[in-house]
Parts: sequence; structure tokens; C-alpha cells
Amino acid sequence: MEALRAPSPVSPASLIRPQAFKPLSTLSFTLSKPNSLTQFNKPKFKTFTAVSSSVSTEPTSPPDQETETPDQDEKFDWYSQWYAIMPVCDLDKRAPHGKKVMGLDVVVWWDKNENAWKVFDDMCPHRLAPLSEGRIDQWGRLQCVYHGWCFSGSGDCKLIPQAPPDGPPVHTFKKACVAVYPSTVQNGIVWFWPSTDPQYKDILTKKKPPYIPELDDPSFTHTMYNRDIPYGYEILIENLMDPAHVPYAHYGIMWTPQPR
Repeated sequence: MEALRAPSPVSPASLIRPQAFKPLSTLSFTLSKPNSLTQFNKPKFKTFTAVSSSVSTEPTSPPDQETETPDQDEKFDWYSQWYAIMPVCDLDKRAPHGKKVMGLDVVVWWDKNENAWKVFDDMCPHRLAPLSEGRIDQWGRLQCVYHGWCFSGSGDCKLIPQAPPDGPPVHTFKKACVAVYPSTVQNGIVWFWPSTDPQYKDILTKKKPPYIPELDDPSFTHTMYNRDIPYGYEILIENLMDPAHVPYAHYGIMWTPQPR
């Protein structure tokens, strides 16, 4: 019946004997006031040596530095990077070109007035028609295929054919403008920054696209081409890193040594 008796919260003094035990393990314990049930402060962790059921208050090693949790601001921002759209050799200065990059529908066109490739949101602010289906007019403006609205390289609307010439200058309204992405040409490739936020207007002066010197070196031979593929980059990279599929998935197209 002794085994069923409830243990006393305070052991008799005759039963308390100091015993020496070897350390079993090194654990982390939270220091707090004994028998405090009403308030808990932010725990501070230190390393102590556990000796059986009693705890030594002498640290065996310097306390570990607290692990800092990275801020959300430090996470990689996919929309704060330069992206290649198309090689210049595949672009026609006489017509706009539509592309989808990072889920964004954009139109690339040549602005002869500024002598530069421009990247716009591929959507007319009037009736949301794709500007990539339009044309470059005789004054070098991007013209919408639906109602003929014309836009300059800065995104400003320069002409609304249906507006009366003696009426209010509705073409100057902000809602009549097209969203413009920062863009540049480097290594023979048109690059763009996928944000139309005004704070990135001069992003090129702060951050440039990744430079590949071999593409500008005449001693190197390279070929550029672009292809629209209906999947993400991670699938493409996995495919390119898998040469075992070549003799079968590209049978008769690419020469590969035959297995013996």
C-alpha cells in the first residue's frame, strides 16, 4: 500500500541526501521565478548542465547568440529585378511585339522619336485592347488597333481621333496614359523592370541588368533565339539538366551516341 500513498509536497529532511551524478546532457532551460503563475516575462535562454533532477545554475559555456529571424523586407522580391524580354535580332522596328513575362502582358516597340525600345503594359487604357495588335503610325507613335488612340514613348496619349479638336484636351488626362516599364538594351537583349511604380523610373542608374561580357566579345560565337513556352523557369531548368531524355524525347532531331 505504500506505493499508492500520495507523495508529500515536501520531502522529510531525513530523506534528502546529496547525491553526485554525472551530467546526462546539455539542455536549455527557462529561468523564471519559482511558483510564479500570474505573469511570465519573455524567456531568455541560457545553456546549463542537467544533473539528474536538480539543475546547476552555473553556465558551462557562453550563452548562444539569439538567432535573428530575417525580416520580410529581406526576402527575394521577384518584381524588383531586371528580366530579359527578347533579343534585338528578333524584333521588328516596324511593328509592336507582345510578350508575357512574370505573368505580365507587355508590348515591346521601337520609338523612333527617342531612338529606343519601349516596354508598355499591353493594354490600351480606353477599352483594354492589346496594344501589341496595333501598329506604329507615320509619326512613330504606338497606335491602338481598336479606336486609334496614339501614345508616345513616355506613355502619354497624343491623339484621340474621336475627340473634337476644339474640345477639352482629354488626351492629356492621366487615365488616358499607358503604364510604362523601365527598359534598356544590354548584350543585344531588351530588358525590363516589371514595375510601373514611379519610384523605379530611374532604376537603371541604381541597378543594371546582369552583364555577360562574352556576348559582346567578337571572339566568342553565340546564337540567340526566343521561344514562348507554357510553363515556368523551374520546369525548363530541370529539363535542361536532364540530358538522359535527349535521345528519346528528341529522337531523330539531335545526334546522340547510341547505347551498345
